[in-house]
This record gives sequence, C-alpha cells and structure tokens, in this order.
Amino acid sequence: MKRKILTLAVAILSLGVARAQDGSPSLNEAFEQDTISMEGDLQQIQVVATRATKSTPVAHTNLNHETIARNNYGLDIPSLLALTPSMIATNETGIGIGGTSIRLRGTDATRLNVTVNGMSLNNPDSHSTYWYDTPDLISAVGDIQVQRGAGTSTNGTGAFGGAVSMTTAAPKAEFMGEASFSYGSYNTNKQAVAISSGLLNNGWAVDARATHIGSDGYVDRGMTDLKSYMLQAAHYSPRTSVKFLSFGGKAKTYLTYTGVTKEEMELYGRRYHTEGQYETSHGPYVLADGTHVDYYDDQTDNYLQLNNQLILNHRFTDAWSLSLMGFYTYGYGYYKQYKDARTLLEYGNLGITDASVEADMIRRKIMRNHTTGLNATAAYSTERLQLLMGGAWSYYTCPHWGDLEWVDGFEQSAIGGKWYDNDVDKQDANLFVKGMWSVATGLNLYADLQYRYVSYKAWGVNDNFDWNTMQMQPINVDKEYNFFNPRLGVSYAFAERHNLYASAAVAHKEPTRSDFTDRYMFAADQTQPSPERLIDYELGYQYTAPRLQLGLNLYYMRYKDQLIPTGMVNDSSDALNVNVPDSYRCGVELTAAWSVARWLTLGGNATFSRNKILDYVDMLADSPTYGKNLGTMTIAYSPDVVASAYADFHVKGFEAVLRTQYVGKQYFTNNEIEALTLDAYCVTNLDLAYTLRTKAVKSVRLGVSIYNLLNSKYCSNGYGYSYMWDGERYDEAYYFPQAPLHFLANVTIKF
Repeated sequence: MKRKILTLAVAILSLGVARAQDGSPSLNEAFEQDTISMEGDLQQIQVVATRATKSTPVAHTNLNHETIARNNYGLDIPSLLALTPSMIATNETGIGIGGTSIRLRGTDATRLNVTVNGMSLNNPDSHSTYWYDTPDLISAVGDIQVQRGAGTSTNGTGAFGGAVSMTTAAPKAEFMGEASFSYGSYNTNKQAVAISSGLLNNGWAVDARATHIGSDGYVDRGMTDLKSYMLQAAHYSPRTSVKFLSFGGKAKTYLTYTGVTKEEMELYGRRYHTEGQYETSHGPYVLADGTHVDYYDDQTDNYLQLNNQLILNHRFTDAWSLSLMGFYTYGYGYYKQYKDARTLLEYGNLGITDASVEADMIRRKIMRNHTTGLNATAAYSTERLQLLMGGAWSYYTCPHWGDLEWVDGFEQSAIGGKWYDNDVDKQDANLFVKGMWSVATGLNLYADLQYRYVSYKAWGVNDNFDWNTMQMQPINVDKEYNFFNPRLGVSYAFAERHNLYASAAVAHKEPTRSDFTDRYMFAADQTQPSPERLIDYELGYQYTAPRLQLGLNLYYMRYKDQLIPTGMVNDSSDALNVNVPDSYRCGVELTAAWSVARWLTLGGNATFSRNKILDYVDMLADSPTYGKNLGTMTIAYSPDVVASAYADFHVKGFEAVLRTQYVGKQYFTNNEIEALTLDAYCVTNLDLAYTLRTKAVKSVRLGVSIYNLLNSKYCSNGYGYSYMWDGERYDEAYYFPQAPLHFLANVTIKF
C-alpha cells in the first residue's frame, strides 16, 4: 500500500502541481486574469482542474459573486444551492440555519462532492458535508459551480450524483471594508465585519473577516451559535502568485436531528421534538399520557474546525502553467446528550453486569480529526488544445471515543474511562488527465481519465452494544479500492447561439463508515457493503441569446450496487443504506431565463424524473416484506418533480425577487408505502433590497427576505421504517417541520 501511495505522490509532483479552478474562461484566460492588471479586483487563479467550462459536455450551473452576495443574509449555503436545477435543501431547525443538507437528483449529501479551491470539504469518514462546521463560508466564496451527474474528475469523495465546486473570493485591489448586520424571526441574527488591505506596493494583499450567526430556531430549542473567521494573505508578481488562506469556526447547535411524528405535532404543535427530554416527577411539562418531563438545556453538538490552504500558481510560458496546493484541516467536537433510563450494561466502564439496572446519565461522543494533503495540476493550453494533468493525495486520521459526565447514583470517580474507543485511517489518492480538443470550428472532443486509490481502516470498539454477544460492537475494517473513472464527450456550437453536447462517464464510490458499522442494525447476514458503480449518460442543448437563455438536459444514470437509504437511521440519525444490485435514475432538466425588459427577468427550472430499483428484494431483516421480490420500486427520497420559477424586478437601486419551488412526493423507504412518505410541498420566498450610494461610504444595501410567503405548512425532510412486533406491523414516520411565514432583514455597508 505504501508503495502505491509513494508512486502516486511522486507522479503528482513530477507533473508539476496543484490546482487552480475556473469559472468558465479558458486556461490561458484564467491565468492571465490572475497575473493582475492593477485595475479592479485582484483576479484569483481559479481551479480549472475540477471545473466545467462552456464547452465541457457536463450539465452544470454557475453562481456568480453577485448572486451569492444577494443571498447572504445568514442562511447556510444549501439555501443558495437550492436555486440550481434538481437541487433540494433540507433543514432540521426549520429556518435554514444549522443542520442543513442537500440532495441532487435524489442523491444525498454523502454522494455529492464538495470542494473549496479544490480541497474536499466532505468528511472522509461519513462523506457528508456539515455546513455549520464552516460557519458563514458563503461570505468568503467568490463563485460556485454545481455539476450534475458524474461531472468532471475531482478530489476527495467521488461525485456520485453531482459536485459543488467553490472558490474563495480574491483579495481586493483597493482598500475597503464591509459590515453586515441581520435580524429576523426566531431571534435569528448575524454580525459580520470584513476588511481588505488592497494591493500594496510590495505585491501583497491581505483580507480578513469575522462573523457571528445565532438563532433560536423554529423548532423548540433549535438554538444555533456559530462563530467564524477567514484570513487570506496573497503575494502577486507577473507570473507567480502565492496565497495562504485560513477559514473555519466554532459551532454550537442544539441537537435537533430527531424528527417528530404527525401525532406528536397534533398533540404538542409543529415545533415539538424530544431531544434532551427526560422524565421527572415534578417536571414543568406534561405529556398527553400525564408523564411529567423536563429538558436538558445542553443537549448540543459542539465542533471546532480550522481549514488551512497554501496555494502556489506559476505560469512558465503562454502555454504551460503550474498550480500547487497544500492543505491541513483540524477538527474537534462532541455531542453532549442527556439519556433517560439507560441500561447500564451497555456502558462497560461502569462494571455493571445486570441487564435490569438503569439510570439517567449525561454522556459525550467525541472525535478529533486531522486531514492533510496535496493537490496538483499542470496545464497546457493552445488555441486548439487544452490539457490538464495532475492529481491529489490526502491522509485522514480520527479517533472516536465516548465518556460519561454524570450518571445518576454514581460517584464521579466511578464513571471514568471510555465506554467506547475506535480509530480511523484513510488515504485517498488520484491521478487524472483531461483534455479538450477543438477538432473544427465549434466542434470539441473531451476526454477525462482518472485513477483513484482509497485505503480505509477502522478498528477498535464502537458505541453500539451487541445483545447477541453481550459486548460492545467490535470494528475491524481494512479495505483497499482501485477505481478507474473514464469520461468521454463531445460538444458542438453552431449558428452562434446554439450548443449541443453528449457525454458518457463512469464513476465509483466506496461505502461510508456507517455503511460498515451500522449494517448489523438491519442486515440478516454478516456481509459487508459493496462499493458502488455508476454509468452516466448525458445529452444536452443550450440556446444563448442576449435576452433569452434556454437549456435542455437528458440524463440516464445506471447503477450497480447503489447504496440507497432504507428509511432507517442510527443513533445519530445518520441514514442506514443498503446495496441494491440494479437501479437507475433518468430524467429531463429544463432551464430558462428571459430578460423581458431591462428591469424584469423571468426564469426557472424543472426536473421530471424516474428513479427506480429493478427487481427489488427487501433485505431488511425486521421488515414485513423481508426476502420478497417487490418488483420495480421507487428509490427513497427521489421526487418525480422538482421545479422552481422566479421573477427578478430591478430598477436603479431597487431589487425584488420572487421565487417559488415545488418538490414532489418522496418515499422514506423503497417499498412505496404511503404511510412512510414526505408530502409534496411548494414554498415561496420574496427578497426585497435597495442599494444607495453616498459620499461617506461606498454603498449601503438595505434588504429583507420574507420566507414561506404563503405560510405553507410543510416538512422538508424526514425518515421512517416498517417492522414487525408480536405479529403486528408498525409503520413509523418522523418529520422536520419548516417555519411558517418569517423574515430576515439585513443592512450591509461597504466603505
């Protein structure tokens, strides 16, 4: 294994090095922009290695800095990403802050690759992106590209349904500062300050930002307290730029990952949830059955994450360029939980052997991780040929352990030690070469070949108690994966305004940590999860005129051993997934934007899809249909329709944007059970803003966003499952209600 990693590292370094991303310009244009004409903003070298350009036969959407800034009042990035086709944002607290996630074409966040300047943000263990671990990252982002389908070669966890590529904003050419303040419903608030030195005489530029975001949340006790920073220092010379970037923050959020049933919503209201609840004889709250309860006020997720990047870009000639990034991310955090009447046998450090002994407790689940790595790209560009060669290597280590802070009836000295303890090591490396060849006027051939190597090891004792062996669950995972991911395509631009493209791509992905450790919760055998394979076919057409843009994309994604959600969740409410041998997703994506007048733009997008498992055999051990072939079934969490429309009115300094999104019905399981569904919903938001310019300051922007304008009662996410008990069938469904009509006002001052 070490030889493989060393070989990859040497190959990367020999190619020259790291990554620079692009918004859409050609390679030459991207690097020319960043040699810095002293006028205007300093142009950042963008990572061309993971980006699609206008000629790349990949379905993608670009969000520019202006669009990002207009949606930067304090919500997490998923709310912004939901503006793009086939994308859904979900939220646990009900207001778009804390506990947010995304799905693209029905694919969950663990299968969507997310990068910042080419560095993967996906946790290497869970493969998820936890947006509140990088608070207010949106304020540091210069532009975003969302790729749908297998996309282009990327770093970190494989793009198995899409990719989100972000670049941080470039330092400013002139001295400037910014202060932004937001306040709204449920005590939602944001305070942010930023300052830029501008380009100094010695070629240096420095930017800094500090932000606080807080909210009580719509869901009861759905508190969020996020503190973040960003610091970047860059030096520019005619052919070389060097940048150091550090961003991250500290997050404290109340645990809201336990959903609520429809019956509980009827009894206690839509804001009710059970996290931190415990029985007590004199509790101030009384349940429907007369039980007195109270709530532990520190039922929280606490996490610190620091991301550091050192980026070197150099242009040797007009044709040859080189980019190198080294990165290091540190993370430390824990869940703090009150657990009512726990069986103490499950906590080996207490020395209890009697299964009938129970007690209340406060426990912590802790992790500390380090991720370090190198990304590299060498680029060759001429008028007819663009060629990229490079790769990446990363190493991740993370111990997980748990301790007990308090156990009712026990002295502090009797509860020491760890009640579980395990470790993870993961190495992820890839090499790629991709090229775009202009065969003739308007006709481009595209090829992208990637080899990816993954080594994943996990060992120790997990937090799950196995009642069959009467011991904590042991972990013993030692896997190596070798993936070859080829992509081929063609694009043809004709008659100035028309563009056709077609592509075929193969992608592979390894299982997540919970796919290994939590399989016992539903599997009737001792098998382990298999890696997934996707073959993605895309066919698209784009029409671009000064006042009208139209897009049509057809996709067919065929999977082998796709890991799909069962509807069940583990103790931390992470989805439990099962391999299905044969499945597919296919659909049509439509986009349109029409500039009716200089002051009015109308637009929208719609996705109509089918997402099916072929010959689905229910392998969930406790399911009422265990072992049965159910035929063709709809894949869980995959709506047939996702559509949105907007009207953008803008005149002088005034802006008004009305947006509506419709999301079709979703099943929680793969059995198409009506009792386990998330109802279709439609939600409308209105953004109003006015920007004025004065002699005292550069600009003052006053804005207000009115969310859920039509006061819809809807849930954006949930989970559920079926099981048999004493010969009876039970269907249990849990939901995450979203806030009714609410608002968030903002004032941003630039000077």
